[in-house]
Amino acid sequence: MRNVFRRHIALPTDHGAWVFIASPLLIGLFAGGRWSLASLLVILGALSAFLARQPVSIAIKVISGRRGQHDLPAAILWTALYAGLGLAAAAWLSQMGFAYLLLLAVPGLPVFAWHLWLVARRAERRQPGVEIVATGVLSLAAPAAFWAGRGLPDPAGWWLFVLCWLQSAASIVYAYARLEQRELKVVPDTAGKIRLAARALAYTSFNLLSVLAGSLLGWLPGWIFLPYAIQWSETVWGTLHPAVRVRPAVIGFRQLIVSALFTILFVLLWQVQ
Repeated sequence: MRNVFRRHIALPTDHGAWVFIASPLLIGLFAGGRWSLASLLVILGALSAFLARQPVSIAIKVISGRRGQHDLPAAILWTALYAGLGLAAAAWLSQMGFAYLLLLAVPGLPVFAWHLWLVARRAERRQPGVEIVATGVLSLAAPAAFWAGRGLPDPAGWWLFVLCWLQSAASIVYAYARLEQRELKVVPDTAGKIRLAARALAYTSFNLLSVLAGSLLGWLPGWIFLPYAIQWSETVWGTLHPAVRVRPAVIGFRQLIVSALFTILFVLLWQVQ
């Protein structure tokens, strides 16, 4: 039994990934304004799909010869468990009249297959493009939770999806910039610092200006740009203070704090018109 109940097979080892499913879910749930049985089923389905990635990836590693056969029983068990919970949640939602929510899972299938293909080729690490696309899939949890609360596919859910994806994409790009800064031998001048973090600055600046424009045009709540201002400010600070010799765990913890602040502020300001 000890070989079956292994934490590194049952749960994701990249702990920072949790925020990419938790943030959209929380934003959608609170924006929906009402928690119901459908909301709980959306949480169960979303988390089951998110957690299944780990044991399935382990199984692919075993099949491709990257890991020993002793990991396969646990991988199969946890895959079956998460798949069973996810299918049960999907069936219950369909019975309750929320079958349209299942369409939001469709984009995840090719992205998941892409990830597994990379795992089989030992090329899944350091793939920011794949991660950005994957967080887009996870951001669909926001409209799913929102619609479950509203009881119908309110078009505002698509705004939640886009807004969550913008934030998560910028977060990934910034994290890679910080990890790249760790490899610096000497701290560059200001121009060099900006060049190194140019992509992260571009992402967060685009997000802030786009959301601010949406607020001014009346498409979005008036103060919803403030969470993006926090992320932009963090990126500017990180650009000017390179993470030379900073441990990855410290970088990840700071990212977690910024993402938590973003989520809390977003939830509060979405209600302010």
